[in-house]
Amino acid sequence: MISKSIPRILIAGTNSGCGKTTITCAILSALVSRKISTASFKCGPDYIDPMFHGKIIGTSSSNLDPFFYDENTLNALLVENSEDISVIEGVMGFYDGITMQSAKGSSYDVARITSTPVILAVNCKGTAYSILPIIEGFAKHKTDFYLAGVILNQTSSTTYAHLKTLIETNLGISVFGYLPKLPPHLILESRHLGLVTPAELANIKDTLTNLGKFASATIDIDALIAAATDAPAIQYHDIAIEPVASAVIAVALDNAFCFYYKDSLNLFKKLGATLRYFSPLSDSKIPEDATGLYLGGGYPELYLSALSKNTAMKKSIQNWITSNRPTIAECGGFMYLTTEIDGFSMVAALEGVCHNTTKLTRFGYATFTATTNNILCSAGESFRGHEFHYYDCNNNGTAFAARKDNGKNWLAAYATENLYAGFPHISFYSNISIAKNFIRRCAQ
Repeated sequence: MISKSIPRILIAGTNSGCGKTTITCAILSALVSRKISTASFKCGPDYIDPMFHGKIIGTSSSNLDPFFYDENTLNALLVENSEDISVIEGVMGFYDGITMQSAKGSSYDVARITSTPVILAVNCKGTAYSILPIIEGFAKHKTDFYLAGVILNQTSSTTYAHLKTLIETNLGISVFGYLPKLPPHLILESRHLGLVTPAELANIKDTLTNLGKFASATIDIDALIAAATDAPAIQYHDIAIEPVASAVIAVALDNAFCFYYKDSLNLFKKLGATLRYFSPLSDSKIPEDATGLYLGGGYPELYLSALSKNTAMKKSIQNWITSNRPTIAECGGFMYLTTEIDGFSMVAALEGVCHNTTKLTRFGYATFTATTNNILCSAGESFRGHEFHYYDCNNNGTAFAARKDNGKNWLAAYATENLYAGFPHISFYSNISIAKNFIRRCAQ
C-alpha cells in the first residue's frame, strides 16, 4: 500500500447550472496567476469542462469516474496526475449519481473515495435566508465526507456579507467567498450536454484570466489552499503497466474531433504506442507511419460541409478501413465513417445514415459486453463506457450488448478483428486488456 499526500479540493454544486464550472475555472485561473503548479480533474465522463481547465493550467485535465474505475484506480490516477495543488470539479448536483435511487457514481462518491475536502457552490439568485437549510441539508445528508465550506454564486457584496455571517454563525460552516453576477462576456455558453468547446470561443484566454481576477478579489484563495493542504493522505496500490508492443496510432484531433480522455491516451503510450495527431478537417491523409487509427468523438455535425468537401482525407480513411487496418471510432468518429450525416457525404466505410433526433438518445453509462470475438476482446468480455449524443444512425451495429444499471439494454457498435466503431465511448481503464489488444493488433 502506498500513502501519498496530495493537496486537493473538490468544487461541488447543489445542482447543474449552479455555477460550479465558472467557479472552478475562476479558482484555477487565480491559482495559476500565483505561479502555483496546478492540476485539474472532472468528476464523471464529461469531455468539455476539462478542455476549459486545460486552457487555464496549460495542460490536459483528467477525469475521475467511479463508474469507469474501481476505487484503487480512481485514487491511483488522482495521484498520478496531481501537482502542487489539485482542483476537482464535480458533476451535476453533489449527490446525483448513475441512477435516481442512490448517490453511487456522484461527486459525493468521488469525495468519499478520495477523502477530498468539498467546497459547495451555492447559487444565491432569488434566495436569502433559505440558503441556510439548503446548505445544512447537503452537509448532513451523508456523514462520510468532509464539507470544508461553501462559495456563494450570483450575489452582491452587500448580500454576501449578511449571508456569510448567517451561515457561519448558524451552521458553523466556513464561507470562502463569492462570485457576483458576471458580465455577459464572461459567461460560458451551453451547448448540447455541456459547454461549447474553448476552441470555438473568441478571446477565451482573456475570459478565463478575467474570471481569475474576479476570484482573487472575492474568494479567499489562501483559505482554499489551506483547506486543500489539510486533505488526508491517499492510500492506494500501484497499477503496474508495462509496454506490450510498439505501435504508431493516428489520433484525429481538431474542432470536429476532440473528445478524448487524457488517461486513455496516456495508457496507450504506457503500453508502447506513439501518438500522431492529425486533422480530418484540414489534412489530406492519415499520417504515413501510422499502424493504428483512433477517431474520437466531438461535434462533426458542426463541420459537415468542411468534412464532406475534404475528399482526399475521406478517401485516405476509406482505404484504411477497407484494407482492414486497426481502427477505433467512437461516437462522432463513428458517424464520420458512415455514408452521410444530415445529407452530407462522409467516409462511407460503413453503411448507415446519421440524423439529428433533437433529443438525448440512449444517454448515460452502460456496460458493453461483446457478442462476438473482435479487435478489443473475446465474446463475453466487456468494458464500461457511456453514450452521449443527440444524433442517431439507422445502422448502429450489434457487436456489443449494452446494459444500464436500471436494466435498460440494447445492441451497439460494429466490431471485427480490425475495427471497433459505434456510439459508445470506451473507458480503457475499466478493462486495460482491451487497450493491450488494440496496441498488439496495431503492432501486427
